Amino acid sequence: MTNSIKKVCVIGAGTMGSGIAAQVANAGDQVLLLDMPSKDGSRNAVTERSLSRIEKSDPPLLMRPKNIERIEIGNIEDDLAKIADCDWIVEAIVERLEIKRSLYRSLLPHLKEGAMVSSNTSTIPISLLMEDMPDQLRKRFCITHFFNPVRYMRLLELVEGEESEPEVMRVLADYNDRMLGKGVVECADTPGFLGNRVGVFAMQAAIHEAGELGINIEDADAIFGRPMGIPKTGAFGLYDLIGVDLMADVVRSLRSILPQGDPFHEVGAENVLINSQIEKGFTGNKGKGGFYAEIDGEQMALDLGTGEWRPRSKQLPEISIKGEKQGVTALLSGSDKLSNFAWKVLARILTYSASLIPEVTTTPQDIDDAMKLGYNWVKGPFELIDEIGSEVIVSRLEAEKFHVPEFLQHARGSKFYKVVGGALKVRHWGGEFHPIKLPKGVVRFHLTRQTLRPIMENASASLFHLDGGERLVEFHSKANALDGDSMKIVMAAAKDPGPGIIVHNDGQHFSAGVNLEKFLEMIEAKNWSGIDSFLHEFQLAVEALLYCNAPVIGAPSGLAIGGGYEVLAHCDKVVAHSNSVMGLVETLVGVVPGGGGVKETYLRWFKRTGDWEKAALNTFNQIGYGQTGTSPDLSAKLAYFEPERDSQVMNRDRLVEAAKTALHEMAKTYKPRQKPEFTLAGGAAYDGMSAILQKGRDKGWFFPHDVTVASQIAWIVTGGSGSAKQDVTETDMYRFEREAFIRLAKTPETLARIKGMLSGSGVRRN
Repeated sequence: MTNSIKKVCVIGAGTMGSGIAAQVANAGDQVLLLDMPSKDGSRNAVTERSLSRIEKSDPPLLMRPKNIERIEIGNIEDDLAKIADCDWIVEAIVERLEIKRSLYRSLLPHLKEGAMVSSNTSTIPISLLMEDMPDQLRKRFCITHFFNPVRYMRLLELVEGEESEPEVMRVLADYNDRMLGKGVVECADTPGFLGNRVGVFAMQAAIHEAGELGINIEDADAIFGRPMGIPKTGAFGLYDLIGVDLMADVVRSLRSILPQGDPFHEVGAENVLINSQIEKGFTGNKGKGGFYAEIDGEQMALDLGTGEWRPRSKQLPEISIKGEKQGVTALLSGSDKLSNFAWKVLARILTYSASLIPEVTTTPQDIDDAMKLGYNWVKGPFELIDEIGSEVIVSRLEAEKFHVPEFLQHARGSKFYKVVGGALKVRHWGGEFHPIKLPKGVVRFHLTRQTLRPIMENASASLFHLDGGERLVEFHSKANALDGDSMKIVMAAAKDPGPGIIVHNDGQHFSAGVNLEKFLEMIEAKNWSGIDSFLHEFQLAVEALLYCNAPVIGAPSGLAIGGGYEVLAHCDKVVAHSNSVMGLVETLVGVVPGGGGVKETYLRWFKRTGDWEKAALNTFNQIGYGQTGTSPDLSAKLAYFEPERDSQVMNRDRLVEAAKTALHEMAKTYKPRQKPEFTLAGGAAYDGMSAILQKGRDKGWFFPHDVTVASQIAWIVTGGSGSAKQDVTETDMYRFEREAFIRLAKTPETLARIKGMLSGSGVRRN
């Protein structure tokens, strides 16, 4: 059996196959992408179009454009013999049993010794795929079910056949974990596996109950969204995002393979309204719209009762606002129609999840992991039961004559997860508690933190001591927006860093920046001293990180922009997830970075160029345009990421372990850094930047306020028109940032931009 995978073949160049091929290329391995030959023109026209889609994809499937060079294309008639060089062949073709089986037979003469074969199917069981296939293939075969888009969706469902060799499963689990960045959930070969079995059911439950109770789709999505720890698209919005027609096919497929007694049939029946929308061309965001649409320039929503369009409501129901602030239990506290909707949807989802044990898996962790990794839920169904309380749920289910699954009934009054002897354990079928199962080196901090007691904690952040004495700073506000409380925790860590500090959290995003709502309040109150005080405290906190007497490592994933990036910029090293987005984007809302972002960018460009004027121009351009890097590789081109110092990992669940390893290595020889000196680039450099801005304004490239904002960046790094080049301190640079920020905060244009961003109507360009 092959112990490592060096080359992969993906057969099927559609959306999923292209995504798998791109992610293998991102991992640094060679990939052969094959599909049917074209009858006209180039024989490889299908895979050529796939390469083009990969190159133009948005969000990008490639972590850097150059990775596409690792993808070789071909077709299954002319190039099938090339699979002899491949260690793993992934089939991602149409969901037609006989077509798949025909393909497998054609592979047999070309497979190298020890090569593995898998299917990306989510609907056809292995027993049917492998019927009458030779033992040679049956032993090497399994299902690897990816979720789309492959680069960004973390779940891989790994399904073992009766004859699949254990080594095949081990190698594929390890490769997909370490190299492709997946959270691997091993599933039984049952219909829909886990992710779609529960995820599609949950969507259907929300759609079904909205129709039954007469809930408008905006309110339904607002409740079946962030208040439940589910992405804000909700059910109807997610239908539109995926494609109404595609979702209708998925529902039909599940309906056809699930047994008649399965509760899915109660919510997954053929939907007349959905079919009507598809016939009219309303197939979702890819078409004219779906449940939501823009019609004659107006945002519209579909009325579930009449099937007619009406203006889309932007007003969030009070219950959803309360639920987002207080948690899922707040959704169930009322007796009105919307509270009843929330309860009925949750009751269906939670009981359905419990009913799958032990038929599909013996542990709630598999189901919770599938929903968190595959559908971006903050908490899985069993974690939600623990939050609400199993006694509360079972009592209400019984009072309303709702069926209570045996596994849930047995857990009544108890929890599914609990800390035993310092370790987090999960209840299995039969009632025994077993340690949560994670591969060695994998840390999901939202689970680990349940075994820890914070040393210091407030509403925005917490400080923990890990088992090796390391300090870990965790942000946990909404979108991990930073405020004064966040920086108090940062400062506390810097004062007592132990052997070192890791700044990390398990949120979808590391931090989307400073809390704009707080700034809006101070701007409207004309509290300029308050703004200066906040910025100064932020600067003192990141400065304390910069010069504390132990190494500091930032370990981000997702967005690390604005103030979030400024925290990282003051760490000794960044260990980033390969999907991390870094950048300083403050100019988009009419201000400048005020937490050392301009200062650090200026210094980094000087270290790269050795020339303060070049560094000033690069800083001006980069921050002025609000440039970001959508991966560490691309962030490196913007000096947000330093490859000679920083590192990246493909699996975000391995960030903490990688950070701890790096921290301990650095601690052996660590010495606090010395404060740098700066030289402002001077008036001539400022005048050159002003000329660029004036030309851009004259040509219509920039709005007037863009010029005003960018001029302040130019002022920070040059000293302004007529100034001489001069040496300044780091303290001066911090002060310049605060002064420029406040000047811009006093303008009505910046106020309008911040209001537009917070209202969801978009930044007003002025």
